[in-house]
Amino acid sequence: MMGKINFRKLREGWAVQMRVIHALMIRELITRFGRENIGFLWVMAEPLLFAGLVGIIWRMLKGPEEHGISIVTFVATGYIPLTLVRHVISRCVAAFSVNSSLLYHRQIKVVDFIFVRFIIEMIGSMMAYLFIGVILIYFGEAPVPADIGLFLAGWFCHCFFALSVCFIVAPLSEMSEVMEKFIPVTLYVMIPFSGVFTMLSWTTPTVREYLILSPLVSGMEMMRKGIWGDQITAYYEPQIPITCSVICTIIGLTMCRRVRKTLSIQ
Repeated sequence: MMGKINFRKLREGWAVQMRVIHALMIRELITRFGRENIGFLWVMAEPLLFAGLVGIIWRMLKGPEEHGISIVTFVATGYIPLTLVRHVISRCVAAFSVNSSLLYHRQIKVVDFIFVRFIIEMIGSMMAYLFIGVILIYFGEAPVPADIGLFLAGWFCHCFFALSVCFIVAPLSEMSEVMEKFIPVTLYVMIPFSGVFTMLSWTTPTVREYLILSPLVSGMEMMRKGIWGDQITAYYEPQIPITCSVICTIIGLTMCRRVRKTLSIQ
């Protein structure tokens, strides 16, 4: 009997939480994009434009292929996940203070603000990935993905790590205003260690040994292996991003709980 009651409460709590997330997502989309022009589709258009323009520039500078694969597709498969990480982390800076008035409602928690921003950016990046993938396949620039399962596993590792970092960045930005200036610089510095513009098989064994320790690299390698299959050689260790993500999540949630006690409801 007790088990049934607890299960019912859990189901009711989950339903309430989903309604809260849904409402906050609508509010966030309207606040950011309004109701005019293409509205929330800018969530997809922004990473799509970045990936497309960078891919075209690389094609003009380096030619149609790099190590036997389409340069445009290679850049797109790296830049869209990179845009996701950069945008979602940037959006989580000062996310608690700007939404502190909503904490008046008991059902809303500080982590909801992080989840909402993450979900919006993730959906936008997935839409951009799907759209540009269909276009590139149609024009023969990209192959039909060889292993969808591996691709999705790499996407999960990439997204999980981005979310876990947000759990740390959001409370840190409330503790110190310096974080707001420090984060953009950090995001640019991490690009060489993200695997966006190179693959581990293109590097020397010494460099590969260190780069594979980056939580972002394995997810990127898995996604590209899932797309090109046997056409490329990929090196990845999914336990690295998963372990780092779990550790960051535990630390971040602890920090969020402590920061929540110091926030004043305006």
